[in-house]
Amino acid sequence: MTRTGESIRATRGARLPAPRGPLSDWLVDALADRTTADPPEAALRAPAPFGADLQLALYTCYELHYRSFAGVPAEREWDLSVLAFRAALERTFLQALRDSVPGVADPQEALAELLVDPVDGSGVADRLRDGGQRWQMREYLVHRSLYHLKEADPHAWVIPRLTGSIKAALVAVEYDEFGGGRGERVHQQLFADLMAGLDLDPGYLHYLDAVPAPMLAVVNLMSLLGLHRALRGGLVGHFAAAEISTPPSAKRMAEALRRMDAPPQCVEYYTEHIEADAVHEQVMRHDVLAALCQAEPELVPDVVLGIEATVLVEDRLAAHLLRAWDHDSSSLLLPLPDAPNGPRE
Repeated sequence: MTRTGESIRATRGARLPAPRGPLSDWLVDALADRTTADPPEAALRAPAPFGADLQLALYTCYELHYRSFAGVPAEREWDLSVLAFRAALERTFLQALRDSVPGVADPQEALAELLVDPVDGSGVADRLRDGGQRWQMREYLVHRSLYHLKEADPHAWVIPRLTGSIKAALVAVEYDEFGGGRGERVHQQLFADLMAGLDLDPGYLHYLDAVPAPMLAVVNLMSLLGLHRALRGGLVGHFAAAEISTPPSAKRMAEALRRMDAPPQCVEYYTEHIEADAVHEQVMRHDVLAALCQAEPELVPDVVLGIEATVLVEDRLAAHLLRAWDHDSSSLLLPLPDAPNGPRE
């Protein structure tokens, strides 16, 4: 599969996902013009904020602002009933995030744990490097495909909401994320090449139905912060946290892929991030995050929220993956085809 072919195929609209409860069921039917009924009030009263139904419904709402779905008219992006429905889901999700994080006063304190490499080696990247199996690596990449095939897109929404040197510094980081002007070096494309190298489908949203709620929440956090100007501080916090945490895990992932004798194109995605994101970390910490907090101190609580919520959702995902793999079970909702030596049924 050529890089050009992958890029072209990845731009086609994905089909609407299979619902996982009354909220996503109503939304999918509404977007497919199969219902004119109002959203289910009972389901909206107290949905599980990190549950599969709310997370899939929210993901589907947000996707209308990215590439949308096959057969959904473009104007549904601004459908008032869908926007009102999304707002109700967002209130639940955002409140749960606020309730679940420590809420420290200082952004640098919130970043502190990300700057210290854990010594216990208990993370997902450690597991994959030290003894992970190929089927586990492929599962992990399927999860992350929802993030990395739209890598840097949500963060671009903050650009018009920043000014001066802060904007310039963030755009410099984004420029690298988008390949420095070279399509084949766009990080989204590098991840698609990585997937193809391990016989995974690199199509945009191809694995949406297979990915459970913890990974959906990781992407939904970015979209939530990106689509709301009022939460721009949170998006900067998220971006900084992501850049700081990438180099150590990228190094482990590159080592894991080499141990598994993966093709060079697979390792390249992670080696690209080891050096680049080490530079990005400094730019984001000092020239963007610290400068923004000084220029707009009222945004500090949201900056902290963005950092801490990023840690929260990533930790929830890691716990899900490791719990499944500890029992030699799949972490996905649907099995991957052609997965030799996969989990026992």
